[in-house]
Amino acid sequence: MSTPHAPRALSLTAALLTGTVALYIALVAFGNITDFGTNQAFVQHVLAMDTTFKDDDLMWRAVTSTGLQNTAYVAIIVWETAAALVLVAGTALWFRRDDDLARRVSTYGLLMLVLLFGAGFVGIGGEWFSMWQSKTWNGLDAATRVLVLTGIALVVVRLPERSPAI
Repeated sequence: MSTPHAPRALSLTAALLTGTVALYIALVAFGNITDFGTNQAFVQHVLAMDTTFKDDDLMWRAVTSTGLQNTAYVAIIVWETAAALVLVAGTALWFRRDDDLARRVSTYGLLMLVLLFGAGFVGIGGEWFSMWQSKTWNGLDAATRVLVLTGIALVVVRLPERSPAI
């Protein structure tokens, strides 16, 4: 049975999950900016496919241009930063109790991360660039963890509010 506090509890849960993901991705973006070289090497190795099985049928996909690799990495950082800002705004809107706008803004930020970690890292990095084949430059576990957390937050954010039964 629903209580009068159920809708607010759901909003609070959505706010806390949105805020958790916002904090996480803000720290990731901050780390990538302040320690640029660490994940730059990761992106370069994944795109170059230099630690995969080096199957001739797949190696044509490799991107070995440092300029293109760095462009991809900077684009990732910009996307992470933008997603973090959108999610921070969504979190603030939840706490201001503007639930409709908070739901929309949070959804956009979370979908940005679904695209980055799901399509970008799992799909493109994992399959197109065969990241799964690398023992040293395989970020699939980390990407999957973020994708799961983001997915859970997205489901909660999109749950419909229900009025208490009278």
